[in-house]
Amino acid sequence: MSSQSVPGGGSRRSLVIILGVVAVVALVVAILWLTGTAPSFMDKGSHVKSSSGGHLFRGIAALVVAVVLGAGAWWTSKKKA
Repeated sequence: MSSQSVPGGGSRRSLVIILGVVAVVALVVAILWLTGTAPSFMDKGSHVKSSSGGHLFRGIAALVVAVVLGAGAWWTSKKKA
């Protein structure tokens, strides 16, 4: 179902909200990883056991995800129906 078939583009608005919320969550996770204050449950099941080696890479990855999703939310909200 395309957004053009829904009056008011409700599905597009929902997509923008979902992308924005997930981008904010990814940004918070990135900040936690990069500052080294990530809770221990985020390390559970990790094969990287060094004290800081995996945190930098995970923080950068979460930051990239946050930027991509934020840009996707912005681009989707700016597209004309």
